Amino acid sequence: MFCIRNLHGQETSFANQFLPEDGRFNFIELSQKYGYPAEEYNVTTDDGYILRIFRIPGKREARPLLVMHGILESSDTWIIRGNSSLAVTFAALGYDLWFPNVRGNRYSRQHVRLNPDLDPEFWDYSIQEHGYYDLSAAIDLILNKTGAEKLSAIAYSQGNTIFYILTSTRPEYNSKIHLLIALAPVSYLNNVGTPLSTLINLSPIIYRTSLTLGVNEVFGDKSTVDTILKLFCPLPVIGYGVCIEGFIFPLAGRDVEELEASFIPILIGHFPTGTSLKNLYHFGQIGLRKRFAQFDYGIGENLLLYNSETPPQYDLEKVNIKVALFVAKNDAISTIPDVDILKDQLPDVVQYYVNERAEYNHADYPWARNNDKLLYPQIKKVLDENP
Repeated sequence: MFCIRNLHGQETSFANQFLPEDGRFNFIELSQKYGYPAEEYNVTTDDGYILRIFRIPGKREARPLLVMHGILESSDTWIIRGNSSLAVTFAALGYDLWFPNVRGNRYSRQHVRLNPDLDPEFWDYSIQEHGYYDLSAAIDLILNKTGAEKLSAIAYSQGNTIFYILTSTRPEYNSKIHLLIALAPVSYLNNVGTPLSTLINLSPIIYRTSLTLGVNEVFGDKSTVDTILKLFCPLPVIGYGVCIEGFIFPLAGRDVEELEASFIPILIGHFPTGTSLKNLYHFGQIGLRKRFAQFDYGIGENLLLYNSETPPQYDLEKVNIKVALFVAKNDAISTIPDVDILKDQLPDVVQYYVNERAEYNHADYPWARNNDKLLYPQIKKVLDENP
């Protein structure tokens, strides 16, 4: 781990000093830079994790809008495109925007008693806890602070997976959510291609080996891997070739025009940011078993926890909220056949939108440089039609 302290006295990665300003700035600094200063809140979950939530207050007389990031991301993902980002675009429209951070990422590495750098128990979580504890705590804080009875939400990838988990395992939260705009919905991983399918097949071996080596956190800020990525990926030509062409595009789908080389030094300052090994393996289990189900601990522990040899599936028929599904033909993670399985199980799908750009992929939803034309008008249309 190679760390220095910035001008504010905060510990930061050594490699950050080589990144451009927007690659170094945090959410508060970026929101100030682009003209919409954010507020900052902390909320403690029922199991003791301290999560940070940012708010860009709005002027519209409309319900609050929760915007949830995907896996290995933070709230930063919504503002790193600056004036063309979702955060700035919808702030300019007057929406009251709230940006939670799930446990384990750069803004939520605190607990009432556990130290993420010393206690492996801190990393004993997956999307189950993200949904059951993290999302519920964020929703309750937002409704408490605003006095609203319900909120609407925009969520990306894992960000909407945890909505399905929350509303199926704690059905009382259905009454607190008016609408979910699900960008690149992930619940089933039955139809993904290579190399993701290969990683899914290898996930039990990767998980067991990593645990044996004492690995609990993956892609954490200020780690050695983080430093290497920040130094290497921004390099002209070779960095883009290896990090984007060689890694991101094979997993997410290829779209060179929307994820251009000049953006990478900014992106790599904010992505990836940590999650748990267990969380990644939970997705591996979903892909392997072709079941959208809770974490599989093995027969013995499953019997103790679930009173069943196999973990229970999430009952999507209990997800009684309006859902707008946004899909893309070139999305290699949230594939159209898998989203169609989800669509058939959700009770109230109000929109099913296929992006018109043939190359639009999984990584484009938060980061495409032309989302002001490719995505935001469709999001606003759904919000306007479901006030």
